[in-house]
Amino acid sequence: MNFFIKYIALAVIVLALSSCEKKERKGVKTIPEKREIHKDLQEQLREEFGEYKEEVKPEDLGYYKAYDKALKLWKIPFHELNIKTNFGNAHVIVSGPKNAEPLVLLHGMNASSTMWYPNIKALSENHRVYAIDFLLEPGKSHMNGEVKEMKEVMNWYDEIFNQLNLKKFSLIGASRGGWLSINIALQQKYQIKKIILLSPAQTFIWIRPGAKVLTNLTYMITPKRKRLRNVLETISFDVDKIKKAYIDQYFIATQKATNSMFLLKMIPFSDKELKSLTMPILVLIGDHDIVNNEKSVEKAKELLPHSETGIIKNAGHFLSIDQAETVNTRMLNFLDAKQIKNNDIEN
Repeated sequence: MNFFIKYIALAVIVLALSSCEKKERKGVKTIPEKREIHKDLQEQLREEFGEYKEEVKPEDLGYYKAYDKALKLWKIPFHELNIKTNFGNAHVIVSGPKNAEPLVLLHGMNASSTMWYPNIKALSENHRVYAIDFLLEPGKSHMNGEVKEMKEVMNWYDEIFNQLNLKKFSLIGASRGGWLSINIALQQKYQIKKIILLSPAQTFIWIRPGAKVLTNLTYMITPKRKRLRNVLETISFDVDKIKKAYIDQYFIATQKATNSMFLLKMIPFSDKELKSLTMPILVLIGDHDIVNNEKSVEKAKELLPHSETGIIKNAGHFLSIDQAETVNTRMLNFLDAKQIKNNDIEN
């Protein structure tokens, strides 16, 4: 009998606790999961730009598959655009709030816009980001006919910026993207608020000849997978930090790349050209960079009227991957700052 009474009492207590728990749950507001927030942002981008339609040539299927796999590393809402131009299709990846400050990203040689995977979350939190695949390299942009002159490349960017209604924006360029960023700024067709150059190639000084450069040139002629790690070790301080999905895409890109005569048109800018740039410019290089050295930093400080410079420790030419957190912090501080002082800070 005592056992039965104890059982009833225990059951009453359990029911009471269960009832209290339900009441408490009703009074607590549930916080939407990140995936729901991302889903909403993704839907907003789709409504803003419409459905993305992709046309793939049979010979590009393997590369596009690798590209899409690498693009998953972004892990934020984004939307791909195809912009029709007189020179061919321009592929642009858009992310970030609609009314935020516009920021254009120009990737490095054969790197495509997927290279921004360690940086895009930080950059797009408070900026509307437009990452553009370069017309003359493997990516999702496609050229019609042949582009021979730099003027034609600048006209291509003009068409993109006009269709995106970009008249006032900031630029981030990595390697060759840095060189292109300076060219865009020199056209003086747009109000470029700020520029960030991440180890810009052939911008301040000529690339120095040496064993590491020779390794890259040899690989460009006959790209083989077994040689890829050796090449990556010349441009990255820690190759193991690079995600495999991105390495797979980068390898296919190097196989598809053509050694365009356009490379020969990339020469360092004159002192007069650099001095004419009045917008704030941040120049960052790695302390193990094969493209730039302290001389690049010195020239930037001397010739750019409103410059900030930095040498990132334990970083190579791929500094935005090698030391992503440090580089992200430097870039965001620069973009958010109202005044820029000329200095050289090591990190």
